[in-house]
Amino acid sequence: MSNELIIDVSPSHVEIALLENKKLVELNRENSDLKFAVGDIYLAKVKKIMPGLNAVFVDVGYEKDAFLHYLDLGPQFQTLNKFLKQASSKKLKLTTEIKVQPEPDIQKDGKITDVLKTGQTILVQIAKEPISTKGPRLTSEISVAGRNMVLIPFSNKISVSQKIESTEEKSRLKKLVQSICPKNYGVIVRTAAEGKRVAELDPELRRLVTKFENAVVKLEKAVAPSLILGELDRTIGMIRDLYNPEFSNIYVNNEEIAAEIKEYVGTIDSEKKKVVKHYNGKLPILEYFGIDKQIKASFGKTVSFRSGAYLIIEHTEAFHVIDVNSGNRSKTGDQESNALEVNVAAAEEVARQLRLRDMGGIIVIDFIDMHGNENRQKVFEKMKEAMASDRTKHNILPLSKFCLMQITRQRVRQEMSIETAEICPVCKGSGKVTPTLLFIEEIEQKIRYIFEELHKQKLTIKLHPFVGAFLTRGFPSKELKWRWKYRKRVRIEETNSMSFLDSKFYDENNEEIIF
Repeated sequence: MSNELIIDVSPSHVEIALLENKKLVELNRENSDLKFAVGDIYLAKVKKIMPGLNAVFVDVGYEKDAFLHYLDLGPQFQTLNKFLKQASSKKLKLTTEIKVQPEPDIQKDGKITDVLKTGQTILVQIAKEPISTKGPRLTSEISVAGRNMVLIPFSNKISVSQKIESTEEKSRLKKLVQSICPKNYGVIVRTAAEGKRVAELDPELRRLVTKFENAVVKLEKAVAPSLILGELDRTIGMIRDLYNPEFSNIYVNNEEIAAEIKEYVGTIDSEKKKVVKHYNGKLPILEYFGIDKQIKASFGKTVSFRSGAYLIIEHTEAFHVIDVNSGNRSKTGDQESNALEVNVAAAEEVARQLRLRDMGGIIVIDFIDMHGNENRQKVFEKMKEAMASDRTKHNILPLSKFCLMQITRQRVRQEMSIETAEICPVCKGSGKVTPTLLFIEEIEQKIRYIFEELHKQKLTIKLHPFVGAFLTRGFPSKELKWRWKYRKRVRIEETNSMSFLDSKFYDENNEEIIF
């Protein structure tokens, strides 16, 4: 499989597209001035205690108060509190060891009123970004993420990712990290550390400790609410989570950012620095690599995926609904086998859409009805296979007898939403229309269906003059290309009575072809 990253850097945002075999599977967009992102650490103030919820609302500087539940305080909360008081009062001398006498762990079934009070200053980390009408979700289990490991201050626990299957490798990594980890720091060893040696892990661990120490220095003069530790470079942060050694190319349209990424990749694997390339072409980078076209085709309410079949994706406050439709695809077998074929293909596209749009929460998929339990099981297995490469935590339930599937997917930020509709050139902006690019693709699909499935010999297409002019201009025009491709007569007829982005198809007998 060929993996590529395409990075579009602009003054307002950074966009990172992940391609697998040239197909867009993930799109990450971060505003340059983004605040309250996952992982950011804030000095905050308790605003309101909610005993009924066993939680508090906290002021982190966002327009809405953030939410912190008792279970998210972490067992070492009292130690963290003691550390915060000493750091703020200059009593703490920074070394690679946290010089704080550990306090007893708080009780798992305790009450929020026993440990927090209104107006109290606390150290918190963003666990979920603000979504819709909700403020950020917080945790007091502070951590600092690196590529190969996650540093956890005030803990002595060393744990290894469950995704590393080898028991011997888990044991080796645990012993290795225990030998280099400073006192009163815990570490979670990530999947990327598999096979790594001490020479690769020790420098990263030292960088993470230094990063946390530098943040602690800010506590001395900080006044709540204020940011204590944020991602220094959002682009590098996203690359850290997305990068793997299998990438064949990383293209960046900003020379300075390209140099930073090359340096970062060099710290992981010096031989892989050559995959990072600066793009300085005339066309916008996303257009040059065909990503703009894929975005317009993938982010609408309706998404086509194979031979006329399509998904309808609806979003609500409570959950997401995806409806699978067979469309006008040709049916060669019985209803059950056709339904299975469409549903298996739909499972692949649904998995791609979840990653691409970063849809979280509850997702309900309405597959085409199938009567056989073995067929429903095949679709379930296909969905699990397609979701295997999704790094976000998720859970998939088998299809019900009504062919409904439920998926839960961790939601830590607002889902990716891109407006693909264009301003109508006829009414000059009072309405929106399907992107012209997608309309042309739809016409091409219908032409293929007419010639290859219906075996027609001649075709006349009636279109609005604006669209007709676009398809017949230049050499070779779209109209001429279709004639060459199918070796059939294709004629574009411009008609003022046609609405913009509407079309009618007629065969050699001048009979309208209805879809």
